[in-house]
Amino acid sequence: MNQETVSIHTEYIQLDQLLKYANVLATGGQVKVLLEEKKITLNGVIITEKRKKIYPNDVVIVGDEVSITVVKED
Repeated sequence: MNQETVSIHTEYIQLDQLLKYANVLATGGQVKVLLEEKKITLNGVIITEKRKKIYPNDVVIVGDEVSITVVKED
């Protein structure tokens, strides 16, 4: 599994923005398909919201391919 760390300057980042920012997906439409197929988890829990707020120290896993850890950059 590919593991990535994404630094954010804000309080949180929305799931769809995070996946595009991390170059995991090219479009928001792809996010919708993965959510419908229940292939995205946040801290081990399946999520279904495209605009779910992701905070520092959260871990998002997309299928069996990518694990993204979000960190706060000061």
